[in-house]
Amino acid sequence: MTGSNALTRFKQIFDNRHQYAQDWKSSNGRQVMGFFCTYAPEEIIYAAGLLPVRIFGSHQVQDITDKHIFPLWCPYCRDCLYEGLSGHYDYLDGILNTWCCQHIRSTYISWWRNIKSLSYHHEIYWPVPLHTEPSRVVATKSFERFQGTLEELTGAPITRKALQDATEIFNRSRRLMRDVYDLRKRPHPPLSGAQAMDMVVASQVMDKQEHSLLAEQTLRELSGAPGPPDPGVRLMIMGSENDDRDLVRFIESMGATVVIDDHCTGTKYLWEDVPVGDDKDLISAITNRYIAKPACPNRDVANPGRRHPTHVLGLARDWGVQGVIFIQEKFCDPHLWDYPVIEKTLKENGLPTLALEVDVTTPVGQFRTRLEAFLETLQLEVA
Repeated sequence: MTGSNALTRFKQIFDNRHQYAQDWKSSNGRQVMGFFCTYAPEEIIYAAGLLPVRIFGSHQVQDITDKHIFPLWCPYCRDCLYEGLSGHYDYLDGILNTWCCQHIRSTYISWWRNIKSLSYHHEIYWPVPLHTEPSRVVATKSFERFQGTLEELTGAPITRKALQDATEIFNRSRRLMRDVYDLRKRPHPPLSGAQAMDMVVASQVMDKQEHSLLAEQTLRELSGAPGPPDPGVRLMIMGSENDDRDLVRFIESMGATVVIDDHCTGTKYLWEDVPVGDDKDLISAITNRYIAKPACPNRDVANPGRRHPTHVLGLARDWGVQGVIFIQEKFCDPHLWDYPVIEKTLKENGLPTLALEVDVTTPVGQFRTRLEAFLETLQLEVA
């Protein structure tokens, strides 16, 4: 795909994310807050003067987490806990969990019980189902309590101006990333799915203002770029948390381009903005944004009239997808519940699917055979 100085920088930052956060902390003299889930209200963290950093794994085979959480918990949560127990996140001043799934919650609990360098830990209750008025009230109160604990941590109030500034900074970052994703609608996308993934995971570990400057540079560099003459089969990837960029590169090396995703490490992170205005209660507005964004399966299954299947189908149509690869973290129950409904919706609309179950590392040989067969079938259908 098209080369870009900014795209290279995104990859470098994510590859060296721990050093980036430590340098930011040292140069700004402020604290760093780790979080596990896209339901974490980063705007509030940033308004308090802290850098929000999403906790990711390293895809290293390990056995040190088994005595802390069940071995049958998903590889993603065990990988994240390994990073904490190994000391790679010792620069964090605090961690935040939003009540997403039991596996991540176990990681959060094990983390603060065993890693004594933390000065703060907090859990936000996130109600089920989401789209009801009582749920909005509960979620808003949870965000307000969180704001209060951050004010105690820093010893300073979070002003309305600080909240408004933070909200505008995060909205700008999300809009720029959606502009980048729009480039992938082209018949010949000027960046690969792996490059887009470098950008979006980097946005979750770096200062949003710096990320936006690099995103603007990327848009300038790619605006007139022609893209590859033959991008191959246009794919969508979706499913469990996916920070495995090597897996995406492997999929694209088989003669395909990942043009869109439905992951909490991808579009679910950057869809929807916070409405900002002088007449709005900002905590309520921030809460509404996190309720309105594409839902995690363990939130969507409890909603009257599930929204996720229709949302996924809309993405597939808008980005001209020919097939969908469902990336399933081993033992991830919420996405296992979700897949049959998504598969049925997609197949009824002429979109074939392939399910790949992933662990900490990628079984390249097994996946190669299955991907070759899937892509060959799609190419024959197009022909």
